[in-house]
Amino acid sequence: MNIDALPAHVGQAVIAIEDRRYYKHMGVDLEGLTRAVMQNFQKGRVVQGGSTLTQQLAKNLFLTNERTLRRKLQEVAMALWLESKFSKKQILALYLSRVYFGASAWGVEAASERYFDKPARELTLGESALLAGLLKAPSRMNPANEDTAAKARALVVLNAMVEEGYITPAQRDEAARQRLPINRRNPAGNLGYFRDWIDPQLNRIIGDQRDDFVIETTLDLEAQRAGESSLNAALDEQGEVMGVSQGALLSLDAQGGVRAMVGGRGYVDSQFNRTTQARRQPGSSFKYFIYMTAMERPNFSPWSVRVDQPIVIGDWAPGNYEDEYNGAVTLTQAFAKSMNMVAIEVANEVGHDNIIETARRLGVRTRLYNYRSLALGAQELPMIEMAQAYGAMASGGFRVEPHGVARVSRASGNVIWTWRPTNAERVVEDRTLRSMNYLMSRVVEAGTGTRARIAGRQIGGKTGTGNDYRDAWFVGFTSGITTAVWVGNDNYQMTKKVTGGSLPARIWHDYMVVALRDAPPTPLAMPRPEDYQVEPTPEEVSAAATAAAAASGAPLVPVAGSPDENPQGPTLDGPEG
Repeated sequence: MNIDALPAHVGQAVIAIEDRRYYKHMGVDLEGLTRAVMQNFQKGRVVQGGSTLTQQLAKNLFLTNERTLRRKLQEVAMALWLESKFSKKQILALYLSRVYFGASAWGVEAASERYFDKPARELTLGESALLAGLLKAPSRMNPANEDTAAKARALVVLNAMVEEGYITPAQRDEAARQRLPINRRNPAGNLGYFRDWIDPQLNRIIGDQRDDFVIETTLDLEAQRAGESSLNAALDEQGEVMGVSQGALLSLDAQGGVRAMVGGRGYVDSQFNRTTQARRQPGSSFKYFIYMTAMERPNFSPWSVRVDQPIVIGDWAPGNYEDEYNGAVTLTQAFAKSMNMVAIEVANEVGHDNIIETARRLGVRTRLYNYRSLALGAQELPMIEMAQAYGAMASGGFRVEPHGVARVSRASGNVIWTWRPTNAERVVEDRTLRSMNYLMSRVVEAGTGTRARIAGRQIGGKTGTGNDYRDAWFVGFTSGITTAVWVGNDNYQMTKKVTGGSLPARIWHDYMVVALRDAPPTPLAMPRPEDYQVEPTPEEVSAAATAAAAASGAPLVPVAGSPDENPQGPTLDGPEG
């Protein structure tokens, strides 16, 4: 950083409160250290630190936060080395560019933008004092949350500056009278969710190395902002009336790189990441796995016919949305309109164990049980696993791996780590991919997901609604981007009949318009002549349905092999998806 471009009072405020003898020592202040030891001994606790600015810089640059005598001796040695290599002005500049001011702001430039929405060269005396005061406890005194403690500390800094002769009492009083409006809006938006998610990986990559690193992520900042604004705009407008207080959005590229991660309505209010940590009922969006399993079999196609009719299995009587039944339908119609009874019938035909294996192959790691209600998506799953599984469609049938870090380099340009897929195997064969594209595009064109339509784009997706309308989803893909949206309530309170085709589909649409801004429309691979079956006539549908109903009692047979005493498992009685 160019310290000459900063007002003098920026550095003076830091020196006055953190290291008054900065210009009198050579990196280690024996007088200040002795005074600190005596003060701490008298109080019986640590009330004063003994580290100089140079020692703090040495720790930030080269050392860990380990509190041992060995680490302290290393800090002293490195501080002496810094003083021998750099001028006081250079050391102060290095310190100001790296020290932490709270609220994810590293360095005075970032802190000035974060708290005052201005460059550091425009900082006033009062603002400089407030920033310097944060260094003692940046998280506890974060003025974006509550500024009383920070402003009281700023007055302590101003008094110290008077004592050191940097300012006059009159200047102190004038600065103390000035209003210090704090910018409470985080310019980085909700990036805290993404940062928290990638931090463990960065720790594994970088470890204890001490250097300046350049972290290249997969995030698209414009898409991230669009995800946040789309979610909040929809919930600000309709959340209260629809009984919805929370939501989340996760968007992946064709390799699984996270383009946007909105873990909730606001990171400051809640650090719980609903894209990775929450487990919610996917509802009918789970039918993706059922129909995928079916389309992999030669005796199934989008034009296969089944009967949409009430089913009773023992004491379990699931139903369709609004208890409406459609009789003989093609699987395309059943999937587009999210008919539960047909999904149960198909699931029993292909086998629940095979459906679970399909989900596992596509990326679902959460354990799934062979409950009767498996077909209705009653078992809770995290959003990141749903997005990964759907991502195989956007990638052309290949497994995707969600990741947020693309490359890590040293400031010198030396690349130390690059993301590479570990298991990029084909998980969806071409014929199956084409059939599923057709099924899923009909959801958006003429089914439950029409609110997700984007002019000039061919989109595939599926809606999902959880038990008692507690969860609503839309997961869709186009042009190599897969995005999942969920809305609901953290306390599992019922919404006012919010379905996946309502708020989630709207949020998905509004986000994707921005996310796809530079992506040319890409058609989905559709069934070829060898896949195609002529659309059956009503008479053929009726005849096939009669034959199927007479020949197959599968929907009426309880599922065997459930792992506990409740073969039904969690229930889901019939929202459309």
